[in-house]
Amino acid sequence: MSRPITRRYAAQMALTLAAGALTRSARDAIATPPSKDLDVRFATFNASLNRNAAGDLVRDLSTGSNAQARTVAEIIQRVNPDVLLINEFDYVEGGRAAELFRDNYLRVGQNGAASVEYPYFFTAPVNTGVPSGFDLNNGVIGGGDDAFGFGLFPGQYGMVVYSKHPIDEGAIRTFQHFLWKDMPGALLPVDPATGQGWYSPEELDVFRLSSKSHWDVPITLGRRTIHVLAAHPTPPTFDGAVDRNGTRNHDEIRLWADYVTGGKAGAYLYDDADRRGGLKQGERFVILGDYNADPLDGDSVDGAINQLLDHPRIDNSFLPSSEGAVEAAALQGRDNLTHRGNPAYDTADFSEPPGNLRVDYVLPSRGTPTVDGGVFWPTREDPLSRLTGTYPFPSSDHRLVWKDVRFPH
Repeated sequence: MSRPITRRYAAQMALTLAAGALTRSARDAIATPPSKDLDVRFATFNASLNRNAAGDLVRDLSTGSNAQARTVAEIIQRVNPDVLLINEFDYVEGGRAAELFRDNYLRVGQNGAASVEYPYFFTAPVNTGVPSGFDLNNGVIGGGDDAFGFGLFPGQYGMVVYSKHPIDEGAIRTFQHFLWKDMPGALLPVDPATGQGWYSPEELDVFRLSSKSHWDVPITLGRRTIHVLAAHPTPPTFDGAVDRNGTRNHDEIRLWADYVTGGKAGAYLYDDADRRGGLKQGERFVILGDYNADPLDGDSVDGAINQLLDHPRIDNSFLPSSEGAVEAAALQGRDNLTHRGNPAYDTADFSEPPGNLRVDYVLPSRGTPTVDGGVFWPTREDPLSRLTGTYPFPSSDHRLVWKDVRFPH
């Protein structure tokens, strides 16, 4: 079995440089990063750096000339986060793809932006594309729908954490193999035509909850340890009336809710090294990722993301926003006009339905206030709007979301 990969390199911190005349929203996004002694800039970005065949991403990242990868890298350089989760980044054994993107793109200034240095990164196997051996969609055995997480090959739609601060490698926890049936009160899907469970007992004996994986990656900040909780729950769609993806999305989100609650609520959890339980009381954390759930709109199970947004241990008081999202919703109209949520908080530019949604999150623990933040979504008049654009997107249909989080002494 492939093992998680981390890499250490000596580094020199890089400051982001502004290029050209920028609007206020873009200037905010590239502001000088805060002191790492107290404030840390966390970001999450579903960068759509996934490919349709194994090996394609390594090929595209090997030359430094791939247009999409250069655009994604420039967005990251403009925001210059200290800790970054990238979703939809194909996992390659040995961490080769993560290494190539860092060395050939992030370390190379793009279009006048300064290079950014990440001496530490973590990546590990995910469930996407890993054959289950069962007919999970009640069709014919084989293909992406019958993998533990939808994918055309093992590792597709993976993820990577980059950090300017050391990663405590020995304390990393991954939950790739945790079984859905082992979550008490799990929303296991029921076939509405028969009233019976959608998955057979034999399938449930192997069915993993996480569609990719759930990672607890502890970051060392001086004498402080910050737990980066990274995940990418399945989209709650493509499943018909049974809503098997919707219920799975709900419970993937619930895993973190129980994990940060700890104590009895998280006692059932076991990681891939068979260590039990959730976070200890008082531990500081930041939840990162594309959770494919909007608090008010879209197809997720009602209240799915509110398991985190309303959690007593999570600070959701600062809502990252952008002027570009408001402009996009007005220009695109259609489903966006009926949404209940404020478009300023949207983080993804989706086609209709469901329209644009807030699905990407940076959620710190209580007692670690957010002092700044935003969504990298420039308005059309902003020169940097070329980095986000309109469909077909030059970078991704998601936008990078960031927060500056203050960790007290």
